[in-house]
Amino acid sequence: MILDVQNIRIGYNGRLVLQGLDFVVNRGQVLTILGPNGVGKTTLLRCINAMLKPKSGAVLVENADVFRMRAGDIAKRLGYVAQRNEAGRMTAFDAVLLGRKPHLRWKVTESDLRKVDGALKQLGLEHLALRHINEMSGGELQKVCIARALVQEPSVLLLDEPTSSLDLKNQLEILRTISHVVHEHQLAAVMTMHDLNMAFRFSDAFVFIKEGKVFCCGKNEELTPDMIREVYGVPVDILRHQGQTVVVPCV
Repeated sequence: MILDVQNIRIGYNGRLVLQGLDFVVNRGQVLTILGPNGVGKTTLLRCINAMLKPKSGAVLVENADVFRMRAGDIAKRLGYVAQRNEAGRMTAFDAVLLGRKPHLRWKVTESDLRKVDGALKQLGLEHLALRHINEMSGGELQKVCIARALVQEPSVLLLDEPTSSLDLKNQLEILRTISHVVHEHQLAAVMTMHDLNMAFRFSDAFVFIKEGKVFCCGKNEELTPDMIREVYGVPVDILRHQGQTVVVPCV
């Protein structure tokens, strides 16, 4: 186990948004958080990254409580990619280099520069290294932000709708990259997604949230049509096509 979310309760303006959330993520595992719009998926990711403090509960990364860590130590353990990112006037190379900040001492080293080069190549961005990010498409900017998270060398990647602004080809490339990095380096990733078929294709496990609580969780082979119907209110069939789980609405 690399990430342990324990009894998280978060509220705004006297109303509980998330209550009693518990789940764990193991090394080499991609877990996707699923549920309807507004159920609190982004709020949960921000809490795991200590951007929001819960009313109660704990988040442990490698048995260390993130709410007791300094910001720099959190950034060494958790790499967070938001759904929407601001584009400033800097090159893609410099934007990715910012991900090395938690590891820098007195100056940027050759090793840091090589890691940035490697991340840009891994995401197919090497030809855009010197382009300013405010001149990029939304999909290109999203890939830069994922590269920046990768060079942090975190134990856990947190990705909020990582494919929301990408076309089909780039969705597949990004999710394959995330899956490869997690499994190859024995990290963990927690993603939020709306596309159930992409989620089950590239995840090892899932958590469904309904009305602020964990409705069910498990490995992909444990998924049932009833789970999806109860969470989304839509009847579905679950098929297997070329070894992949495919969710087909019945309406």
